[in-house]
Amino acid sequence: MSDHVHIVLDETAMVAAGQGNAITSRLIHRANTEADWYLYAPTCALVEADRTRPGTAEHLAALPGIIVLDLDLPGALAVARGDAWAAAHTRHSAEPTAERPDGAFIATAAPGHWTGHPVRVLDVSP
Repeated sequence: MSDHVHIVLDETAMVAAGQGNAITSRLIHRANTEADWYLYAPTCALVEADRTRPGTAEHLAALPGIIVLDLDLPGALAVARGDAWAAAHTRHSAEPTAERPDGAFIATAAPGHWTGHPVRVLDVSP
């Protein structure tokens, strides 16, 4: 088990961050100031967040401490199997990898969306 904290923002958490959500603000601050905290923004979720709230993608991508995850081949294959690109890329990004052996939490303002999925959820809803 790793001491590192890995959190993937879904599109609802990204929109919440753009609207000044206190919990997402704390996550962004910790990812910027704590060496063992990592905050990820999957590109497909960034696109969906920006469609919901224009300007969100550029704002989040410019913040230090946020790691934008490109849609690589394994991610594209996960998206191809999913119904919604943002959710599929987010879920794929939270799976264990060499860099994240324990996987990652999914920060979301809509925790019910992840019911029935084998993921760990961090509720950021107000």
